Amino acid sequence: MRRALLISPHFPPDSSAATHRLRLLAPHLQEWGWEPTVLTLDPSAYHSGLDAALGHSVPASLRVVRCPAVSEGMTRVVGIGDLGLRSLPSVYREATRLLRDESFDLLFITIFPSYTALIGPRLARRFRVPFVLDYQDPWISAWGESVGSGEGGRADLKSRLSRQVAEWLEPRVVRAATAITAVSEGTYEPILKRNPDIAPITEAIPIGAEPSDFTSFGDGAGTDAFDAGDGLAHIVYTGTLLPLGVETLRAVLQAAALLRERRPAVFDRIRLHFIGTSNQSVAGAAERVMPVAREVGVADRVQELSSRLPYSAVVGIQRKATALLAMGSSEPHYTASKIYPMLLAERPLIAAYHEASSVTTLLRAATRPPSVRLVTYDESRPAATTVPALAEALAAAVEQPQWRAEDVNRAALAPYLAPALAGRLASVFDRAVARCAA
Repeated sequence: MRRALLISPHFPPDSSAATHRLRLLAPHLQEWGWEPTVLTLDPSAYHSGLDAALGHSVPASLRVVRCPAVSEGMTRVVGIGDLGLRSLPSVYREATRLLRDESFDLLFITIFPSYTALIGPRLARRFRVPFVLDYQDPWISAWGESVGSGEGGRADLKSRLSRQVAEWLEPRVVRAATAITAVSEGTYEPILKRNPDIAPITEAIPIGAEPSDFTSFGDGAGTDAFDAGDGLAHIVYTGTLLPLGVETLRAVLQAAALLRERRPAVFDRIRLHFIGTSNQSVAGAAERVMPVAREVGVADRVQELSSRLPYSAVVGIQRKATALLAMGSSEPHYTASKIYPMLLAERPLIAAYHEASSVTTLLRAATRPPSVRLVTYDESRPAATTVPALAEALAAAVEQPQWRAEDVNRAALAPYLAPALAGRLASVFDRAVARCAA
């Protein structure tokens, strides 16, 4: 059996979105001929957001090696909070030790954080192993160009500098990669266009979902997000609200406002919940939804819990919801990893996505109404044009919320579940080893 060293600063009990890449894939690699070792960080490296239940979901048979990171309290003094930078020296030292003292056939690094990828080229050259670079999000994106950390989500000096650094660093890393994997083709294709002189093995591997999550985690007790037995229709969105997803949010809230005008009895029963909309676990994270809700005039039907909750609690909330809401971005490449566990939650789903998103392709192939209602937009039909269709979807979720097993083709969904996705990653590993051996 071949051996792979898999590096990800995020891993359970950390509950951020990036933790799920290896949590889902690594436990199933042995089924496909690869023995994984996960190199990650001590729980003390995560300043908040620990999820004990998520940590218990990692099988005892999976080897996990942990190393420290510099305290965020120390690095914030000089304006650095990035986990990749804080952990870079210790991850490099531990990866060097493992590759020197043990026999590994391949090195795999998943980003974000992106700076962790910087150790890949050096380790690959020194130990003569194939290097597979995995993208959960683009390293170079709209950040620092059309959006950023400035007022109103606009690009500012800090975000523009961050983009310039990314534009300088990324080519140096991708040129050393034997293979590049990503959550969608739209994520890695711009990399190939920016670097036409490279020809790595490429593969799109979505984040996917683990079916056992919805039987092993609790019911979300203690979250007090809402009372599922109060007779109201609780429609729930969970996850970060991206800057380029605001227009989709606005269309959803305008759809609610349209119901207030045309179907007040339906509107009176609606409660829209947006949970974990910031990328921060600390209490008091800035609201992203309520300013738009107040602008549109539906703030009295909207609740926002901006701080990120533990994943196990989110699963419990989804299971109690009347219906779930999934929203995409104006970026065509955007693929929401949370769409797969949402389908496993077996709750009615309203989805609003760009026509070119891989989520649109999946939902059309594997689902149908009334359990799943898909509304799409594109450059010729912006999100604002979908308001009437979204209003109908919201009304249906209030009046006749239905989940029917026959509306989801589990066979079509199977390729997006963790065991099958691990097989696709193992195939990339096989091809990378073969290429380097040729």
